[in-house]
Amino acid sequence: MAKDIVILGIETSCDETAAGVVKNGKEVLSNVIYSQINVHKKYGGVVPEIASRKHIEAISFVVEEALNEAKLSLNEVDAVAATYGPGLVGPLLVGLSYGKALAYAKGKPFIGVNHIDGHIAANYIGGNLTPPFVCLVASGGHSHIVYVKDYGEYKVMGKTLDDAAGEAFDKVARALGLGYPGGPAIEKAAKLGNMEAIEFPKSFMEEGNFDFSFSGVKTAVLNYLNRQKQKGEEVNIYDVAASFQRNIVEVLVKKLVEAARFKNVSKVSIAGGVASNGFLRQKLEEDAKKFGLSVYYPEKIYCTDNGAMIAAAAYYDFVKGKFSGMDLNAIPYLKIGEK
Repeated sequence: MAKDIVILGIETSCDETAAGVVKNGKEVLSNVIYSQINVHKKYGGVVPEIASRKHIEAISFVVEEALNEAKLSLNEVDAVAATYGPGLVGPLLVGLSYGKALAYAKGKPFIGVNHIDGHIAANYIGGNLTPPFVCLVASGGHSHIVYVKDYGEYKVMGKTLDDAAGEAFDKVARALGLGYPGGPAIEKAAKLGNMEAIEFPKSFMEEGNFDFSFSGVKTAVLNYLNRQKQKGEEVNIYDVAASFQRNIVEVLVKKLVEAARFKNVSKVSIAGGVASNGFLRQKLEEDAKKFGLSVYYPEKIYCTDNGAMIAAAAYYDFVKGKFSGMDLNAIPYLKIGEK
């Protein structure tokens, strides 16, 4: 019987200080997340300097808690992994430096993980999804359609040309006075509104193009709010939220399904913070069913930034013998597929 591989994963690319322990890339032994949402909420978004300081304060406790929950010591893990990009450089450096220090101190292999790779690998946790498939990675900073040829082998088919989907959610939520983070706030408000009330423009671009552009719909929402204000008419923020959410979701789903058909694969998945949106999941399942596509998505806790997804992604590098040197640096604009 093959030996179990246990990896400690650390994630600090933005405003979550997270660590998780995962066995064989699928079984989560622990997943500890310290969120800074309440710290950044009053600013309407993440303040990088504050995020970095909070990571420094929390990381030792978070890693210790992850090991305690897994009922393991650092000596008992096979490797240490940490996100090294993309993300905010200050926060990235905290987790990366801490992870390298742990690995060096204990003589363990170290694996640097691409944050987007981690989101994709979240789909492997506790499930039976295997490549090839097409994955939509949608979050505050990223909107990618990725063809997953094999574990750790990717081809980017499309990406955002301006605002990421989650970024557009945040900006519209702020304009509607719904607070931060925008995704959950928009989803909650949308349940009280009529999604057919307002028709905002969609940017599908030409057929066969899998890129996204969400700045147009964001601007259309802001212009609509300004017009209503100038006319002295009351704005139904619930209808605006529902109509805006429908617009974003329809574009995401259409592109993902088209990409899967283009690649002639039978499986699609979603990942990243936006993947926890209930309307997105519902719409994807409805549209995918029309074309006989199977749909996969992580549990909601693994859609947000977390250490378990980093450990899961690192497992596939570990079995291939792909390790990182202690000179690995943070790369804020790291692209998927880069090592």
